[in-house]
Amino acid sequence: MTTSRLSLYWAPASPFVRKVMVCAHELGIADRIEILDSAANPIDRDARIQAFNPLAKVPAARTDDGLTLYDSRVICEYLDSMSADEARRPPWLFPPAGPERWIALRRQALADGLVDAALLVRYENLLRPQPLRWSVWTAKQGEKITDALDAMLADLPDLEKPDIGAITYACALGWLDFRFPDLDWRTGRKGLAEWYAGFDTRPSMSATRPKA
Repeated sequence: MTTSRLSLYWAPASPFVRKVMVCAHELGIADRIEILDSAANPIDRDARIQAFNPLAKVPAARTDDGLTLYDSRVICEYLDSMSADEARRPPWLFPPAGPERWIALRRQALADGLVDAALLVRYENLLRPQPLRWSVWTAKQGEKITDALDAMLADLPDLEKPDIGAITYACALGWLDFRFPDLDWRTGRKGLAEWYAGFDTRPSMSATRPKA
């Protein structure tokens, strides 16, 4: 790869955008990402984002040579590969083929799924008109969140290996704190709470705190 910079449609509260930026900070290339203003919304779709991603969702990126990339999973792996190629070393965040890679990708899928369920709860309560809200739907998404948290507790990453699985765990938990402060996900999950407290001290996490 020859591309050295990336233009990124960004949202200050998005856990998926944060995942990309945490990866960039971990790789030491955050200063090579151009942040583009956007107004992502599932109803009022932003045509600027749509120029990069037909779904008009963030994160959406474009390389110097015009290659468009979406979603966070693709962009994060691109950044890891770009950094590895330039440094002539193996990727750091996405382990090579083998058990460690599948575990990292599984953890990424679990934490992304937790955020997907939580976003559906947020949209139901924030965007859907009150007479159309479905309490059963919200409750079932809540069950997914609970089950995902329990699965994360049973499958904690190594604090010393900030791979894509660990980064996605941390961004998902940070977003729950940000958007669902009353959820109290730490109760009964001491190990997960302690893991997150440790990971959250990383400079990449401090540099990417979500904002309203």
